[in-house]
Amino acid sequence: MNIISYTIWILENHCFIVYSVLIAIFIAFTVFHKNRIENRELIREKKFVPKYYHAEKISDRKNHDDEDPDFLTSAIPENTPYIPYKPIRRSTEEIIKRSREYYELMATRRTVRSFSTEPIPQDVLDNIIKTAGTSPSGAHTEPWTFVAVQDPHMKLAIRHIVEEEEEENYARRMSRQWVTDLKPFATNSTKPYLCDAPALILVFRQTHSFRSDGKKRMHYYSDISVAIAAGILLSAIHYCGLVALTSTPLNCNSRLRDLLSRPHNERLELLLPVGKPHDNTTVPDLRRKPLSEIMLNC
Repeated sequence: MNIISYTIWILENHCFIVYSVLIAIFIAFTVFHKNRIENRELIREKKFVPKYYHAEKISDRKNHDDEDPDFLTSAIPENTPYIPYKPIRRSTEEIIKRSREYYELMATRRTVRSFSTEPIPQDVLDNIIKTAGTSPSGAHTEPWTFVAVQDPHMKLAIRHIVEEEEEENYARRMSRQWVTDLKPFATNSTKPYLCDAPALILVFRQTHSFRSDGKKRMHYYSDISVAIAAGILLSAIHYCGLVALTSTPLNCNSRLRDLLSRPHNERLELLLPVGKPHDNTTVPDLRRKPLSEIMLNC
């Protein structure tokens, strides 16, 4: 009897057993595949859980609350009073006029890489950073620290760190497409403006802070909050007649944080050389997207 005949004989004489085994295998495969899909979805959900959420069990949280009755304390006092808010009321015509004037001013803002060494008055630095500090933030946690550097030796130390890391970035870390996209701006690992600009403003994001009792104070949407503050800072810089370069020093966070004695709960997000433009400054002849490409009316 060959294999095919033997197989047919088994199916004819033991069909109940064969079909039962096949059904069991099918059920086991279905359950296994379902568990794999559920585990994959769970992993995907965990990846997208915002970093400011605590992934703790309800039972653990309950025990923690019982042990520490002050665990749930709001970032600002719960009895914070509300006060009347009465901004200047302007006519529709004045609102339109002011909106147009502000756009026309900001439309002249450009990023530059060539700075005059003329110093900036301390009052100006104070005012533009105070302006950035008016930014909204999640639960009013104000998760930012602005470090203004004017000392020539400190600026030189910052330049050395940035240029060392940028050599690695351009040579190995950045993709060829990234480097190609930067060619029209004539950028490279050499950063003389870090010493030429009279001031460097380093924008740090606080991932969290600490309450007066030493317990951790969570910061919500800290990245978005700091980004908004940085935008207001750039507007203030331009409004007072100065220029800036928005740089994000890749892989410099820990070294610059240590150099400036910042704590480990702060992360460097932006490094802004600030000052007046050099007399021979040039910028690329760029065109910004028209309103029709960036705005939808619904």
